[in-house]
Amino acid sequence: MLIEQYFLNVLAGIWFLICFNGYMRYAKARNYRSNASSPSLASEMHRYRYQWMEKVLTREMRVADAAAIANLEKSVAFFASTTMLILAGLITILGSTEKAIDLVSALPFALTTHRAEWEIKIMMLILLFAYAFFKFTWSLRQYGFVTIMIGGAPLPNDNCSELEKKSLAKKMASMASMAANNFNIGLRTYYFSISMLTWFIHPVLFMLSSTLIVFILFRREFKSSTLKILTGHEDEDEHSN
Repeated sequence: MLIEQYFLNVLAGIWFLICFNGYMRYAKARNYRSNASSPSLASEMHRYRYQWMEKVLTREMRVADAAAIANLEKSVAFFASTTMLILAGLITILGSTEKAIDLVSALPFALTTHRAEWEIKIMMLILLFAYAFFKFTWSLRQYGFVTIMIGGAPLPNDNCSELEKKSLAKKMASMASMAANNFNIGLRTYYFSISMLTWFIHPVLFMLSSTLIVFILFRREFKSSTLKILTGHEDEDEHSN
């Protein structure tokens, strides 16, 4: 029984890594290869950011643009601070392992968990949230870089060619997209961390929830109604109906 449970946990851990790394790599490759026939949220939002930055260079007053970036920074800062609280809570749980094991063991269908096994699972959760924290803080810094680039951008009356303006708009949009991408990676890590919580109940449930998270993320990033609105396909569907 112990050997069977051990191999089941190993299989669940391997399946989780396949789902986590596999989806991260797939989403990155899909975003780079996105086109009109196979768009993604990331690629469409990059297109809108480029249009935004082109408009920025035509305005003398850029207070509203700086405020918009500040609002984005607040969202990232919220998740970064929340992640720190979660990490503190997980580290605290390591100090009261026996009580936590007794609590989870009382749940229906929960397998008996040994101390070493429990601590490994907690450590994996800590690693996931630490990874998310680094992504959130890097995203926060990159949004700060965007603010500086907007502040240093030439004004409409400055002697600057259209080619230079387009190049600068592209750079600012790329920096904003990099910040958004790191934020998205942190959010995806949150999703997968939620699936890992089911590992404390049963490894099979953990594998099923990891698969479900991949499906949810795929639907939201590549097949959602939000994406249809951004691409204009929502209007086409309404006209066809």
